[in-house]
Amino acid sequence: MTKYTFKPKDFKAFNVEGLDARMEALNEYIRPQLHELGEYFSDFFTSQTGETFYPHVAKHARRSVNPPKDTWVAFATSKRGYKMLPHFQIGMFEDQLFVMFGIMHEAKDKATRAKVFERKFKAIQQLPDDYRVCLDHMKPDKPFIKDLTDDDLKEAIQRAINVKKGEFFIARAITPQDKRLKSDKAFIAFLEETFDQFLPFYSA
Repeated sequence: MTKYTFKPKDFKAFNVEGLDARMEALNEYIRPQLHELGEYFSDFFTSQTGETFYPHVAKHARRSVNPPKDTWVAFATSKRGYKMLPHFQIGMFEDQLFVMFGIMHEAKDKATRAKVFERKFKAIQQLPDDYRVCLDHMKPDKPFIKDLTDDDLKEAIQRAINVKKGEFFIARAITPQDKRLKSDKAFIAFLEETFDQFLPFYSA
């Protein structure tokens, strides 16, 4: 019995038709692990940064028709929410588990906060080859950093700084069949390794 990780069948919750039925599937197959991950990693971030972090598991409460295509737990230093702050995420689409750190378009002082990625441009380029960027958290697309030109990356960061709807996340993503999802131990190790790479961008 696993506590934190996800099986390939859990991702099939996103194939369930209809809002109510899909929410039931998410509640059964995915949200329990997200809550456990929320407890574990809010303590992890609090320990690593010296600031108190709070977990926020997606509720999808505003939806009335369209079922969610993704779900997540986010970590930020506010009890009230995470969208207005730089934050960490663990989440899922039907074809991927993703891990991210960055700034959403709704963030307060977004232009100032997003400049961390401008300052640490070289550090982004030096992330391992399987690290990616996400420029729209609502879409599954996450190009590999190694596949972007310097100009592509600079333009993406500038968009997050200067355009109202712009956002920028550094990310990592794995498939539902990935061996790092086979056990809690392997999954937690993967997540901690990823967040260790992200933390210097938070504290910069």
